[in-house]
Amino acid sequence: MADIKVSIASPIIEEEEINAVIEVMKSGMIAQGPKVIEFEEEFAKYVGAKYGIATNSGTSALHVALLAAGIGEGDEVITTPFTFAATGNSILYTGARPVFVDIDPETFTIDPAKIEEAITDKTKAIMPVQLYGQSADMDAIMKIAKEHDLIVIEDAAQAHGAEYKGEKVGNLGDMACFSFYPTKNMTTSEGGMITTNNEKFAENAKIYRAHGSATKYHHDVLGYNFRMTDIAAAIGLEQLKKIDSFNDSRIANAKYLNEGLADVDLIETPIVKDDCKHVYHQYTIKIKDGKRDELSDHLIENGIGNGIYYPIPLYDQVLYKEMGYDQSLPVTEEIVEEVLSLPVHAKLTEEDLDLIIKAIKEFAE
Repeated sequence: MADIKVSIASPIIEEEEINAVIEVMKSGMIAQGPKVIEFEEEFAKYVGAKYGIATNSGTSALHVALLAAGIGEGDEVITTPFTFAATGNSILYTGARPVFVDIDPETFTIDPAKIEEAITDKTKAIMPVQLYGQSADMDAIMKIAKEHDLIVIEDAAQAHGAEYKGEKVGNLGDMACFSFYPTKNMTTSEGGMITTNNEKFAENAKIYRAHGSATKYHHDVLGYNFRMTDIAAAIGLEQLKKIDSFNDSRIANAKYLNEGLADVDLIETPIVKDDCKHVYHQYTIKIKDGKRDELSDHLIENGIGNGIYYPIPLYDQVLYKEMGYDQSLPVTEEIVEEVLSLPVHAKLTEEDLDLIIKAIKEFAE
């Protein structure tokens, strides 16, 4: 196995984050406390929403948001199969059923044209995934949702700071859910956030994340222990100050890769819609002629980390197969065989980027 010289992801933790954690540790308030409240307020302000509800992971944020919206047993939620397991699984946690529809071949996000035909009298919500750092076509999705009285919950786990028609992701649907896992554009080590402009949804979410309790020792619904710690929030507050610069670096790195790989016929570089700001949680290319896995191996041999996000549609996972899912969505089936994500994170140097470009060109010759 070759030594990896260029990693696929690398969180940036600096003195500010370290000192903020030390300050919290010294304060004695290390569970959910004032730092969590401050982080909720600042993150909501950043995306342009009225309310932020912090959780201990992006997955729990999705779970809580669904519960807050009243999604439960017998309901259906329309979403994409081309995503991380948490998207579909969070729907299952509530007793509802994910309904998978196909994706846009250019952006890899849910195809609005496929949503309407999947709506039934059991459909209660749509969960678009803002994949790789680019927004889905939210105007079309919101129009469908309004016509059918459906709730829209953005899975924005990969899209901190992304924009759609000048509005930040996280302020486009009824609710949005972010992840702060270490590989994301900003981190709290582990953590999540729900953003919304709906006061009732915000109140419900706070209850569900804290054992179903609005008042201490009074438990009105079955809730969970999904609270964020002040330690995590302290990291998040410092990361939030830097997220725009992190994203600027990712965008610049993506542009450099686009230019360097423009004449490589074997691959297709990421397509960015005119009305979107793509923040490149992943820089994902498509490889033609069935050579994706060979290129991945070649990059590893040259010390370049890479990833396939995602190799198996959710409906083909064993869990879903055993639940009776039997689907084959044509665009999804094609894309899972072609996509490959290259390093694009903010720590990359020009030398790193040149190494990536050189290795791909050598393979393509």
